[in-house]
Amino acid sequence: MEIRDKVVLITGASAGIGLATVRRFATAGAKLALVARSADALNHLAEELQSQGNDAVALPADVSDPKQVQRVIEETVRHFGRLDVVINNVGQAAVGTIADLNPDDFRKTLDLNVFGPLAAMQAVIPIMREQGGGLIINISSVVSKMHIAGMAAYAATKAALNMLSDTARGELASENIRVITVYPRSTATDFGKNALGVRQQQRQGSSPPADTPEFVAEKILASALHEPDEQYMD
Repeated sequence: MEIRDKVVLITGASAGIGLATVRRFATAGAKLALVARSADALNHLAEELQSQGNDAVALPADVSDPKQVQRVIEETVRHFGRLDVVINNVGQAAVGTIADLNPDDFRKTLDLNVFGPLAAMQAVIPIMREQGGGLIINISSVVSKMHIAGMAAYAATKAALNMLSDTARGELASENIRVITVYPRSTATDFGKNALGVRQQQRQGSSPPADTPEFVAEKILASALHEPDEQYMD
């Protein structure tokens, strides 16, 4: 897909990978619908982009609420007249071993990481059908392919998102709606600090170097340009 002048909706747009992705797609000439819970941060970001000549609109919403997801999809189409790309980026971890995991934390991450993207897909598919096609990019994690103590809940939500993506890709291919799954690895953001549950003490020197959010954003843009079924970081 050629990104210039395409309408791109990005969830989790106010920080981390989402914010870096917003800025990278803005540089590529996209028109941007910015979605996150923080209205102040979103409005500031939209104003910043507009001052640089970009077309951007702030749409504060809690993506774990399907009604709010439906609203921001509809508002995007009202504002821009169409919606070409949806990037389901927002996510949160729930940490804890299987023996100790808080089920309520797990349910919260399921609502955000699985049902949020599902609501966005169900809201945008009819629009993309009417337009003759579109692109859905779901941001998963390499953790979904691994067995890491204390990360089962997060991995399970992303594994569920992987299956939604894989199945939708086959179901929608004949209608020119393409579905891509992106697999970030460890990234230098506040994602870990914002995790639900009891954090385990991290061993010094045990973690590999983290990617920058800008590196991941570049890979997300590459996935939109070249449209592989799956986009990894290497």
